[in-house]
Amino acid sequence: MTRIGPVGWFRRIVLAPAVIVLTVLLLTTIPLWLIAAAVLSPLVPGRLRPLRLLSMALLHLVLESLMLVELFGLWIASGFGLFVRRPFFERIHYDIVQAYLVVFFREARRVARLKIVTEGTPPDAYPGEPLLVCCRHAGPADSFTLMYALMHWYGREPRVVLKDTLAWDPAIDVILNRLPSRFVSPNSGRRGSDALERQVGELACNLDENDAFVIFPEGGNFTPQRRERAIAKLHRLGLHGMARRAERMQNVLAPRPGGLIAALDAAPEADVILVAHTGLDHLLTIGDIWRELPMDKQIIMRWWRVPRAEIPEGRDDRIDWLFDWWERIDAWIDEHRPVALPPRSARIG
Repeated sequence: MTRIGPVGWFRRIVLAPAVIVLTVLLLTTIPLWLIAAAVLSPLVPGRLRPLRLLSMALLHLVLESLMLVELFGLWIASGFGLFVRRPFFERIHYDIVQAYLVVFFREARRVARLKIVTEGTPPDAYPGEPLLVCCRHAGPADSFTLMYALMHWYGREPRVVLKDTLAWDPAIDVILNRLPSRFVSPNSGRRGSDALERQVGELACNLDENDAFVIFPEGGNFTPQRRERAIAKLHRLGLHGMARRAERMQNVLAPRPGGLIAALDAAPEADVILVAHTGLDHLLTIGDIWRELPMDKQIIMRWWRVPRAEIPEGRDDRIDWLFDWWERIDAWIDEHRPVALPPRSARIG
């Protein structure tokens, strides 16, 4: 069982109840919030922007609070956590995650007016085989979209490697500490990097037929500043060839290959799925979501399946292979910028 440190107890004893209390407070005063949002809507750009944002925020808080109550009940039902990692309870936790994603994305598509289009070979093309899913990282929204697609569309159970800062969300903290996952710090030193690769390798072991091991090799959301820092770090480490390749990529960060290589070693039977997308690149903060609403965009997700036989064996060759794919993803992003949807009033017939 994972040991919970002082910070973890703070998140669960203080933050989790605070989220529930905040949700109840907002729901009991919702007429005031609706009136305020309605008054502000004509004064700011974007059609009904304050009402849309209020709707999404309330939905998230309600779903998060319901999840926290359910997770507390499951903790009691599992013998106060003694059996919470048994397969029966693991399946229930996956069902809770999927239910949240289905409800939230159904409402998000309606409120934000989004359309998700997929291209390429998706993970259900070859059922019954474990997969290593390797995705570009351009904000929290892309992570949730990927999980939604894997679970709801393709019937996969994700094992995900994600940044430790996401554990400050109480529901994510509790549920992913009960499911196969790893919270990692991408800015650790060499010793921390070795430990990270070991943890990633352990997570990728013993994948079954509906598992999807998920990793974001960039280690963080893409921003121009992070891109420059990543290039400078490669130069400092003497990896000038990799730095020059990273300089030619304008839409992605230079990938950090250690985690993926560890997963490839730990799951020699698994093929690799690479995922790129456009449309959610700038949604990094609440302010970004505010500026974008209503989004009125078409999001494109592109899937590539790479058979294991096509992946080289040596570490250096695998690093070159990953950079080759990241250059291909960078070019794909250039060619597939977000497409604006036609106005609602433009109807045929």
